[in-house]
Amino acid sequence: MANIGIFFGSDTGKTRKIAKMIQQKLGDVADAPVNINRTSLDAFLAYPVLVLGTPTLGDGQLPGLNAGCDSESWGEFLDQLAGTSLSGKIVALFGLGDQQGYPDNFVSGLRTLYDAVISSGAQVVGTWPNEGYEFSASSALEDGEFVGLVLDQDNQYDLTEERVDSWLEQIKPQIL
Repeated sequence: MANIGIFFGSDTGKTRKIAKMIQQKLGDVADAPVNINRTSLDAFLAYPVLVLGTPTLGDGQLPGLNAGCDSESWGEFLDQLAGTSLSGKIVALFGLGDQQGYPDNFVSGLRTLYDAVISSGAQVVGTWPNEGYEFSASSALEDGEFVGLVLDQDNQYDLTEERVDSWLEQIKPQIL
C-alpha cells in the first residue's frame, strides 16, 4: 500500500479522470484512485495522506443519491465519516465545477467536503487562488482562496494540466 490514497466522487466521470491524472503525476507514492462508493471506511482511514476530489452538482451539492445520482457517493460516505477522527491525517482537496453554467454555486460542493474533514480533525493543505475564474459566488472560498484545487472541465479544460502540475508542486512538501 502506498502512503497516499486518492478517493473521488463522480457523476459524469470527469472527476475520475482528474484523479487518475493526479495519481500518474504522483507515481508510486499514491495508490490507484478509488470511487468513494467502492471503498470502506477502514480502507479510507488506512492512509495517512488523502487526496479527495468531487464535482459540484446542481445548487452546490456533493454527488450522491440526494443530488439525483444513480449511485451512492460523497453524500452517503460523509454520513459514515461523521464522528470518525481524521486527526493526524493530511488531506488535499480538488473540485470540479462549471463557472458559466453555475456561477452562483461554483465548486460549492468542495466546501461541504472541506467542512467534513476539518470537523473530523484533518489538516487540509493546498488552497488555490481564485484568480482566473469568472463566477458570482462560491462557498468554497476561505479568506479569498479556494479550499482546494479548482478545475472547470467544461470551460477551461485547456488549463487543467497546468493547474494540476502547479498544485502538486505546491502540496508535495506537505504530502510526501
